[in-house]
Amino acid sequence: MAIIKTYKPYTPSRRFMSNVTSEDITSKPSVRGLIKKLKRHAGRNNNGRITSRHKEAGAKKQYRVIDFKRNKMDVPGKVAAIEYDPYRNCRIALINYADGEKRYIIQPSGLNVGDTIAAAQTGLDIVTGNAMPLKSIPVGTIIHNIEMKPGKGGQMARSAGSYAQLMGREGKYAILRLPSGEMRYILEVCMATIGTVGNEQYANVVIGKAGRARHMGIRPQTRGAAMNPIDHPHGGGEGKTNGSRHPVSPWGQLAKGKKTRKPKKASSKYIISRRKGGR
Repeated sequence: MAIIKTYKPYTPSRRFMSNVTSEDITSKPSVRGLIKKLKRHAGRNNNGRITSRHKEAGAKKQYRVIDFKRNKMDVPGKVAAIEYDPYRNCRIALINYADGEKRYIIQPSGLNVGDTIAAAQTGLDIVTGNAMPLKSIPVGTIIHNIEMKPGKGGQMARSAGSYAQLMGREGKYAILRLPSGEMRYILEVCMATIGTVGNEQYANVVIGKAGRARHMGIRPQTRGAAMNPIDHPHGGGEGKTNGSRHPVSPWGQLAKGKKTRKPKKASSKYIISRRKGGR
């Protein structure tokens, strides 16, 4: 299990910097067919215009093809390695299946090299790493990598330390409590994986300095109050002023507390209760 590593403060930025140790990683990437080049867009759309600010390419990295669907049914697989993935904050596990195929999955907490996992429609033990439809999982079970549409692949509870809980069933739907606290209906034929996503300590990492953020593809931000009035609603004024208005984005949208979730009937009807301070 990885733990938080701190440093001696031989520079000011090192004083509070921390990172997750890599002692849980057992090997470097070895399956060439599961690694791909992914073009970086640095926050730009197909016209080359910036649509997401404060993004850049960052350090070079290659994409690992992850099996989010867990659709290899009734074939046991053995965990061959735990690896680092630069595109996510959790570890990934390399699975060698009995028929010779190899796949990466998100590493659940407690899954180690040598363990055996499987996916099936029913009949599996409720142990970490096994995947089944929600209708085959007992109420109260902790799960992750949950599908929103059957066959599309897991979309919810995929980041380090994340999990959801199966709270009950109603007709053809399962009731889930999501990491945000939201209660939601999901079709019970959707797949989910047993357990919590690993590398829980990532939440305690302190970046420590701007240069490390640049490696992660994050560019500097400029405070609106430091700009001119033409550039930001908070800009201008003599000395430091609060702008005499509630905090807003550069385009005037309220930055604190405004609900921005669009009322789509297709998705809203499946939500039982919103998360606290809902969007």
